[in-house]
Amino acid sequence: MAAAHALHDGIGLPVRKVPRVLAALQGLTLTQGAVTQDAMRRATGAIGEAYERLRAAGPVSPVVHTDDTGGRVGGAPASLMAFETDEATVSQIRSQPRHEEVQEVIPLDYAGVMVTDRGRRYAAPACDAVPQHTCLAHMLRSISDVLQPKKGRARDCGERRKRLRQDAMPQWRGYHVGEVADFAVQAQTLRDAITHHLRNRCLTDPDHQRLLHHIGRHHDRGHLLRFLTDPCIAPTNNRAERVLRPAVIARKVSPCAKNTPGAQAFEALKSVVQTLAKQGSTP
Repeated sequence: MAAAHALHDGIGLPVRKVPRVLAALQGLTLTQGAVTQDAMRRATGAIGEAYERLRAAGPVSPVVHTDDTGGRVGGAPASLMAFETDEATVSQIRSQPRHEEVQEVIPLDYAGVMVTDRGRRYAAPACDAVPQHTCLAHMLRSISDVLQPKKGRARDCGERRKRLRQDAMPQWRGYHVGEVADFAVQAQTLRDAITHHLRNRCLTDPDHQRLLHHIGRHHDRGHLLRFLTDPCIAPTNNRAERVLRPAVIARKVSPCAKNTPGAQAFEALKSVVQTLAKQGSTP
């Protein structure tokens, strides 16, 4: 059963294929219903208690990465949310990814930094007190989308904006491999250049003007270049996306959870299994 849960919740193998894999590798006779029933039983026991401890440990971590992806519970749309720290992984399934659901794990008095992919739930006034960092890759993607139909001089502003952010990545990587000695000076120079480029002004291109307001709002709140102030913060939110990847793989060929107890068992098992894998444990 431990191997079955590790395959389903940790790797993302659909639960209907787990018995076939175990039969092929070990000759074990197992049914899909047995795996699901065992997960629901464990979620109300020791696994459920461990899951609650993981949820309570989230506000203690100095940095937490969070993201969500779509799914279904009983045929109704749902959202699988992930919270990733150095010590633990916490998943939860809710009907909507609102800021109220985020605050179930990350409270309003959280003293660390929350790394996000943007989103209205993080821009809600209730989350203003929580220090945030916006994923740099998502900002670069927004700039690339605006630049795609542009030609000639209409690309200058966007390319300058994109180049300044791309320059920040090598500095952050160089700091962590010991190749940048004066990181603080170079980071401040880059922050000053980006601040000047994002100054409030009127642009002739409405697409660039809209993007200036959008990115400038994140920069004014300190969410854009926080990784240059604190190099311990990653510039992207790839960690949270990797945590969600197994669920995305399984979702392609699976109807997700059939009912609420099944969804609760999945979020508990997924959190515990991925946390154990992070700590180096085997099934």
